[in-house]
Amino acid sequence: MSKYGPPNADRNGFNENLALFSDGHCGIWIDATVAAGMLFDPKRSKVSAQLGYAPAPVAAAGKSGAWLWSWALAIPKSSPHQKEARQFIFWATSRAYIQSVANNRGWIAVPPGTRKSTYANENYLKAAPFAGFVANAIENADSADAGAAPTPDIGIQYVSIPEFQVIADHVGLEIAKVLRGEQTVEKALKRSQNFATDKMLRSGYAP
Repeated sequence: MSKYGPPNADRNGFNENLALFSDGHCGIWIDATVAAGMLFDPKRSKVSAQLGYAPAPVAAAGKSGAWLWSWALAIPKSSPHQKEARQFIFWATSRAYIQSVANNRGWIAVPPGTRKSTYANENYLKAAPFAGFVANAIENADSADAGAAPTPDIGIQYVSIPEFQVIADHVGLEIAKVLRGEQTVEKALKRSQNFATDKMLRSGYAP
């Protein structure tokens, strides 16, 4: 990252990298399949006609390297407008909404990963050359066997425990220090492991 990545890589999230790539300042970007529609949209991307795509590199042959995730639409129990929220969710994920986006912004701009039917729509397939690739990536993401080596957990990157967020945040901060040249990779890994172990023991998990 320090040799080939963009400046201030530790400060760049999805939106910052999207802007860099769509303006032609990145040669390779490894991230979510959701970015494909944005980058292939000539209204939002200067490189829309010059793109290729491939699975992310993996450590073990035969592994997918998938990172299955979603932006879930949840309704808090404390909300006084649960009925209205449910109506919004049904509308925002409906075929009618997909069609509305297509009518107003083009098929390339419709939300990916929302409905399976979108990937069977001829208009979308014609506008989005990556559609089959994305659908296959989603279908073949194996949450039960995601790592290069067997693990006791089920999930791809994400571990469904309350402590996950604080551990992930801390590891991210340690990696950021590496990118800024403030510590070595080895030190970051050791500090991250120590934090995770301490957090899990304090939370009552068996050693």
